[in-house]
Amino acid sequence: MAFKIYTKTGDKGQTSLFGGKRLPKHHLRIDAYGTVDELNSYLGLLRDSVKKVAQQNLLKEIQDRLFTIGANLASDPAKDMQTPDLHQEDIELLEKEIDRMNETLPPLKNFILPGGHTVVSSCHIARCVCRRAERLVVALDAEEGVEAILIQYLNRLSDYLFVLSRQIAQDLGAPEVNWYPRNS
Repeated sequence: MAFKIYTKTGDKGQTSLFGGKRLPKHHLRIDAYGTVDELNSYLGLLRDSVKKVAQQNLLKEIQDRLFTIGANLASDPAKDMQTPDLHQEDIELLEKEIDRMNETLPPLKNFILPGGHTVVSSCHIARCVCRRAERLVVALDAEEGVEAILIQYLNRLSDYLFVLSRQIAQDLGAPEVNWYPRNS
């Protein structure tokens, strides 16, 4: 018999965590891991859009780590369950990439508006979704507690995506669109 993707168990607005606990679909925990999933989808789009194999490979690695974060958030915190884990090295990898890219980029003198090329804009969209995911996980931490490394990873990832957007713009010869405040 073929596996059915629909279970009908969520038809009344509830869903299950790993471990069996049921929560309303509007619960903060569901919103948090749903937004991590949304971010992962945007990173897939970005990975499909960049040309450099090294960038594609790192984005795939990041997508794997986001699945880890999602699995942690989708697990019942009241149950003693083994979930995939993040390591400090995962954060350090992002930091090393940020530092490596910053060595070749011009110093930042203005705020940058998203744009200049569709791939650059895609990277900025992913960065914004990452920040939203981070805010939701921080809110969940205030209510129920989450592992600190999940928040640290999302925070560093948004920094990475900002620098990556600049790197992609440079690689493509696309202009950075500076923001200049209107003072009238």
